[in-house]
Amino acid sequence: MVSIRKATSKDITALALVGKKAFVIPHKDAIPNEIMTNYLSHSFSEKNLLEEITNPNNQFNLIFVNDNLAGFSKVIFNQENKNIKETNVTKMERLYLLEEFYGLGLGNKLFQHNLNLTKTNLQKGIWLYVWIKNFRALEFYKKAGFKKIALYDFPISETETRPNDVLYLEF
Repeated sequence: MVSIRKATSKDITALALVGKKAFVIPHKDAIPNEIMTNYLSHSFSEKNLLEEITNPNNQFNLIFVNDNLAGFSKVIFNQENKNIKETNVTKMERLYLLEEFYGLGLGNKLFQHNLNLTKTNLQKGIWLYVWIKNFRALEFYKKAGFKKIALYDFPISETETRPNDVLYLEF
């Protein structure tokens, strides 16, 4: 059975573990180990995640299969982007699944959940960054109707960036 629920501060440890594992999958061969380790330890630290989850503009959602955490998403409501003329748009900052749950349609279920939340919050669209070599994710978002609107240099460390497409789905 598949279920989705809003994350709470009690879920921080699980979020950190899943976030680290899921981020590594598409990026493991493209980011040097030291930079990857530093990025993961900062971005998915329990302290950082607690700050994020307690921000009222952010919402983390967990997806489970038979009570096993399969992944999570993070959306930020009313997050403007200089490439989008609308001001009330949502940024989907994360949509992560553990590799063992690929191919079950869970990414789509979690994405649809985020779309419903976004529309319920009277947003005009949803946007995100995707690394240009994450072909699996790019194909997923293309099928969902997203359009590439810009390129963004995503900072992975103080000295390195990775090129990301800025994708937008207008409602």
